[in-house]
Amino acid sequence: MNDFLWVERYRPANVRECILPENTSQMFEGFVEQGEIPNLLLAGPAGIGKTTIAKALCNELEADFFVINGSDEGRFLDTVRNQAKSFAASVSLTSKAKHKVIIIDEADNCTPDVQMLLRGNIEEFQNACRFIFTCNYKNRIIDPIHSRCSVVDFNVKGKERAQMAASFFDRVKTILDINKIEYEKKVVALIIQKYFPDFRRTLNELQKYSSKGKIDTGILGSGADLAVGDLVTYLKKREFTNMKKWVVQNLDNEPQIIMRKVYDTMYTYMKPKSIPEAVLIMGEYQYKANFVMDQEINLVAFMTELMMRCEFQ
Repeated sequence: MNDFLWVERYRPANVRECILPENTSQMFEGFVEQGEIPNLLLAGPAGIGKTTIAKALCNELEADFFVINGSDEGRFLDTVRNQAKSFAASVSLTSKAKHKVIIIDEADNCTPDVQMLLRGNIEEFQNACRFIFTCNYKNRIIDPIHSRCSVVDFNVKGKERAQMAASFFDRVKTILDINKIEYEKKVVALIIQKYFPDFRRTLNELQKYSSKGKIDTGILGSGADLAVGDLVTYLKKREFTNMKKWVVQNLDNEPQIIMRKVYDTMYTYMKPKSIPEAVLIMGEYQYKANFVMDQEINLVAFMTELMMRCEFQ
């Protein structure tokens, strides 16, 4: 059941409950007061709340909405065409909103031809629907969609980051108290700091750690115990089986921690001419780590690319 997951059980139901920079929150509240939204492109890092605010807007406007996931069915032209047209043509018997809303979640994973179709849908269904696109990387969204949407950037910096982290800390403490979980405030703060601004990932990790009823010191892996020297030997000698075993043995560490450890030490074990390519490989698999179902396979694929494409000293 979805309600078992904290990210669903405690998902904000309205705009004011969403943790946002003040100016962004005021803008969305203005849409609610007006009773209407423009087509929107919400861009920013994974887990920061783009989909949550999209659904909260629909809830407050009492608008019927339909979600198409760009990483799943949103990659198929015929599927998107049929789903969008069917929803746009349907008659709502309960909605009080001026328009229905189609949410294209993870739109940056839609193929270019699907994005062009959606660009046409914006115009074709403008009298019946509004579109909200969410994405991690707005440069992967075609320009014709950019020009037809109000773009909202969720990348927060400086003082806003601190304010949002503090607000999220207060919310997390409330959730832990509701679930009668013992916790050390310092440890909770460290977990938030580790994953911020990925609220979704933070709640998932806290729920995992809380399975024994307590969150205390010792649950945060630093990567200090990673035997990178052994890994380098396996990569250099192209010993795939031993490399795979190394990955499995170190899966208690977060994939980002493992990749960061490799990145921090690569100047000592990799030939200089291979470092730029290694950085590009790392960037690609860091991105994929946010979406893949199996982190072991992703890490093994990452190590395999390093093994085959880079030269070691």
